[in-house]
Amino acid sequence: MSGAPLLTWILLVPLLAAIGVVFTRNRPNVRETVTVVAGIVLFLLVATLAATISWDQPPTLVLAEPVHGLALALTPEPLGMLFALVAGFLWPVTSVYAIGYMRAHHEQNQTRFYTAFAVSICAAMGIALAGNMLTLFVFYEILSVATYPLVTHAGNEQAKRAGRLYLGLLMGTSIGFMLLAMIWTWQLTGTLDFTPGGVFGNNVSSGVLSALLVLYVFGAGKAALMPFHRWLPAAMVAPTPVSALLHAVAVVKAGVFTILKVSVYLFGIDRIAELPVSSWLAALAGLTILLASFVAMTKDNLKARLAYSTISQLGYIVLGAMLGVTAGVIGGGMHIAMHAFGKITLFFCAGAILVAAHKTKVSELDGLGRRMPLTMLAFLIGALSIVGLPPFGGTWSKWLLVQGTLDAGFWVLTGVLMLSSLLNVMYLVSIPVRGFFRAPASQGDGIREAPTASLIAIAVTTTGCVLLFFWAEPLYRLAGGIVR
Repeated sequence: MSGAPLLTWILLVPLLAAIGVVFTRNRPNVRETVTVVAGIVLFLLVATLAATISWDQPPTLVLAEPVHGLALALTPEPLGMLFALVAGFLWPVTSVYAIGYMRAHHEQNQTRFYTAFAVSICAAMGIALAGNMLTLFVFYEILSVATYPLVTHAGNEQAKRAGRLYLGLLMGTSIGFMLLAMIWTWQLTGTLDFTPGGVFGNNVSSGVLSALLVLYVFGAGKAALMPFHRWLPAAMVAPTPVSALLHAVAVVKAGVFTILKVSVYLFGIDRIAELPVSSWLAALAGLTILLASFVAMTKDNLKARLAYSTISQLGYIVLGAMLGVTAGVIGGGMHIAMHAFGKITLFFCAGAILVAAHKTKVSELDGLGRRMPLTMLAFLIGALSIVGLPPFGGTWSKWLLVQGTLDAGFWVLTGVLMLSSLLNVMYLVSIPVRGFFRAPASQGDGIREAPTASLIAIAVTTTGCVLLFFWAEPLYRLAGGIVR
């Protein structure tokens, strides 16, 4: 199987999984088997596409053509393939983790959870493989709607309030800014196709391009660039597997992926470099990196600390896109994968601590490493990868991003990235340090490691943090293909 049939099945498999989950809702073991098997099949399909595709003549699947010359179509390119591989791999891993977590935590509405999760992965695949901005926008909105029931999973007033903020900010920015930018782009160029080097001719003024770039960047609210970031910490009321989906697998990655894709395939990095507003947006990304890090240091709630850490790390990718240099774009593309594995490991560990020890605050974790050594060791590895220390995957993306700031001549932003890494150590690495080296506040009788299914998932993502250091070349080639 190759080409258009592969693209068809990549969209169909998660949708069929959602239907299968609904039909097997009264048989939990079968329902969860459907989820995991579908995830494995999807990843194999995406991996097959990545292994067989010819970038000179990539396949195209036209889903519909509502307006002549403006189709809903899938056409893979290297950046999208990288995103699809990450999301495709982490879906079955997150599903295995969720089985242990949801059962141990006695969560309600598990069928709705697995169904919405599958639809969300379908939307993520549509975003990753979109051949034009219209297709990306449609799947972007589907992702917002599909993840709403996941954010409001608990059903209490706090969850409903978080859901309103979530949907309001994400759809408000996409409809208010991104859709306007798309219409304006169509009016100027007559196309929304993703084109290497960009679609804007020399007749479009830098003022117009600057306005469009601002609209696209702020229209991608899922990137959580300040001041449109409040939905992300608010959404932490959701179960931990949902937090993993939001932070590592689909939602926030869809936001920064959109900014990268627009920068490279609608504007072109050469035009980005020429626009004065790109420097201001890079500075805003740098400010987001630092402010979110400082806020993270003040948070005692573990998931809230991780949420602000995510906001900071997303700023790295936006910064890379706005530098207008090759190293920045490649570093931003690679950081999509590197951050995904590091951050999903941290959230998996946070969920394991909640299930096994019933603790949610950093101040409660003293000595917990003696009771949960595997979980705390995994947290340490994930944290060091986020920091960007070898031998962990985050090293390479941060290396390239620093190189990008130097190539662009933004020395201040080089300092921002260095300072941010030090702050990462303070608010992330300090957690396993106190877990291993501080005396426990209580005896902690009965505390043990999380369920086996959750530990398996943690082991997989933790191993990924290490392997991505020693086996970074495939990701580098994919990310490098963005600017070929």
